Amino acid sequence: MHWTTLVDVDALAAALDDPGLRIVDARFALMDPGAGRTAYAESHLPGAVHADLNEDLSDLSRSGLGRHPLPEDAAFARRLGEWGIGPQHQVVVYDAGDGSMAAARLWWMLRLLGHRQVAVLDGGLAAWRARGLSETAEPPRINALPAYPAGFDARLIADADEVRRRLDEDSGWLVDARAPERFRGEVEPIDPVAGHVPGALNRPFGANLRDGKFKPAAELHAELAPMLAGRRPDDLVLMCGSGVTACHLLLAFEHAGLSGARVYAGSWSGWIADPARPVERGAR
Repeated sequence: MHWTTLVDVDALAAALDDPGLRIVDARFALMDPGAGRTAYAESHLPGAVHADLNEDLSDLSRSGLGRHPLPEDAAFARRLGEWGIGPQHQVVVYDAGDGSMAAARLWWMLRLLGHRQVAVLDGGLAAWRARGLSETAEPPRINALPAYPAGFDARLIADADEVRRRLDEDSGWLVDARAPERFRGEVEPIDPVAGHVPGALNRPFGANLRDGKFKPAAELHAELAPMLAGRRPDDLVLMCGSGVTACHLLLAFEHAGLSGARVYAGSWSGWIADPARPVERGAR
């Protein structure tokens, strides 16, 4: 096993008994935060632990950093140890379907620690069930470990100060993964202010998918590479509403072989926490 972006259900099913495999169920629903944990208790992939977006992959006590602020890296490292995950393990993360809520978020957070052997299950639980593969309600047997021995690499995380400093640059370095109508500011069902960061481009994360799975790498490369407009991938900053689906867009870039983009962790909900920051509306 050496999966670093995506893994298909057949490959994962064949590796279920490998002692080096760790599986994480990251199902979550924004409008019903307890639904993912309830669904996990009812049925999940054999051996999977559950990661809650609000409780495990965010620290909601941190103000001004968006709706899903990153937790302190030490807290995340401890939680990984409690799940029995160490640097030696191949980790596979899944959610209910396409990886956007919040499997790609956990994938990104592990990469922030330098953990490369982590992949998202392409198609998620929906694809697993479509193949009629096994599930269980039994809790996994976890051999807890010490805290994961690494911290977040801050160079891989963009913040509001960097975004503000770069507003005068030519458009193309900042890409927003939200739906087009939210990006344009026509509707805003979640955050108190509608619109986008001035100069940002829109690439809805759903455009990277077909039938609930990621498009082939070559096809994604053909679609995403022109967005660079001569820039290196590591010049890009990706954002969304709260730093979750931006990770899904990052996964698409990585799957396409365009490696190095960074995520603005606070994203739109963090940007508008300061009313002095400019807002743009309309198509771009």
